Parts: sequence; structure tokens; C-alpha cells
Amino acid sequence: VQRPNTPDAVAGRKHMDVQTDNFHEEISDRPAELEVETQTDAFMDRPPSPLYLPKKTGVDRETQIMDGDLFSFDFEVEPILQVLVGKTLEQSLMEVLEEEELANMRAHQDEFDQIRAAELAEAQRMEEAEKRRADEKERRLQQERQRVANERTLSKKVAARGFAHRYIGDVVSDVFGNLANSGFFYDPLVKEIESDFVPWLLDGVGSSVSGLLEAQALLDNAVVAAVASKEEKAAAAEAERLRREEEARKAAEAAAMPPAESGAEGQEEQTA
Repeated sequence: VQRPNTPDAVAGRKHMDVQTDNFHEEISDRPAELEVETQTDAFMDRPPSPLYLPKKTGVDRETQIMDGDLFSFDFEVEPILQVLVGKTLEQSLMEVLEEEELANMRAHQDEFDQIRAAELAEAQRMEEAEKRRADEKERRLQQERQRVANERTLSKKVAARGFAHRYIGDVVSDVFGNLANSGFFYDPLVKEIESDFVPWLLDGVGSSVSGLLEAQALLDNAVVAAVASKEEKAAAAEAERLRREEEARKAAEAAAMPPAESGAEGQEEQTA
């Protein structure tokens, strides 16, 4: 049976959903919790893993080998081993001989290098000795040439000196006399005093005198300025004194004059 619908709301009203069930739902921030227990069986050991065998493929076959069908290893391998061992020994012997030959060649080369180095050192030593002898010879020859040249120059100097002494023996005294008379020879102390000390002294005295003159001029100017200033101040004080005396005199005359005359004089002054 279909449940009849709710009639429409009247004017000014509206329908609302209302819970009419027999239970209420509790609202919470965490869900409901419930403790439950259970019992498990004891742990059992794991059985060992079986051996892995790959899947068999192909078809099995069989055959029969009679005596003498296969070769004898011990019998057949002997000549092969003999050949291998022989070749190995031969090759080893050749290598050893080559190494000994190379060692002998290196030793011979070292001995040759040593002999060559010794011969080269001896040749260099002989060349150095010959060079030293040649240098010593050249140095001795140069010394001998220098000695001969010095002796020749000395002999020329001695001859020239003797000739000059004989030729100008009297000229020297005449020359020195003329030079002394002309004032060429002089006393160094006197010359230094006249040329250095006296000009320096004159310059110092002149600078000192000019400084004194300047100081005297400045002093005179200061004295004149002070006297002029004092006179001006005295003149100003005298003028001020005369002005005060004149004012005092006028004040005394005005105080001694009758009032009518003072009024007439005041009118005359106003009229004027």
C-alpha cells in the first residue's frame, strides 16, 4: 500500500524534514572501538626445499665399446709429450743462450763505453793542458812586450826629463817669480777671508742694520699713531667738557630768569 503524500503547505509556510525514527545516532569525533581476542597455532618449521632438477630433454641412447676400440692414453701420449718437452727444452735453451749473449754484448758495450769515456777524458785533459800551456806562453809574451814597452817609455821619459832640465832650468825660476809678482800665489787663509768671510759678514751686518731700521720705523709709526690717538681723545674730551659747561651755564641762566620773561622768551622761540 502506497503511503499518501503530505499535502502542500499553506501560504506563508513550508515543509521541513523531521526525524521520526525510534533510535538516535550519537555523533562522536572517533569511531566505536571493541577489543577481540583470538588464539593461533604454534609456529611450525618450514620443510627443506627439494633439489632442483631441470626437465629432461632429448632421447636416451646407448652403445657398446669393446676392448681396443679406444686409444691407450699412456701409450699414445708418450711421443706427444716427448715432442712437447723437447721443443720446450730447446726453446728454453735458445732463450737462455740469447740472454747470455745479450748480457755479454751489454758487458762488452759497457766496457767499450768506459774505455771510450776514459780516452775522451784523457784527450780533454791533454787539450786543457795544451790550452793552459798556450795561454801561459801568450801571457808571458804579453808580459815581456809590456816590459819592453815600459822600459822604452821610461828611457824616453828619462831622456826628455834630462833635456827639459837642461833646457828650461832657468825658465822655472823666472816663471815662478812672475807668477808671484802678479799675485798668482796667495795665502789660502787670507783669500778665504777676503772672498768668503768678509762678504758674509757684510751681508749679515747689512741685514741686521736693515732689520733695525725697519724695527725703528715701525716703532716710530706706532709712537706717532699712539700720540695722534691720544691727542684725538684729549680733543674729544675737551669738546665734551666745553659742551657740558655750556649746557650747565644755559641751565643756570634759565633757572635765574623770571617766569614772565621765560614765558615771553618761550613765545619768541615758538614764533621764531
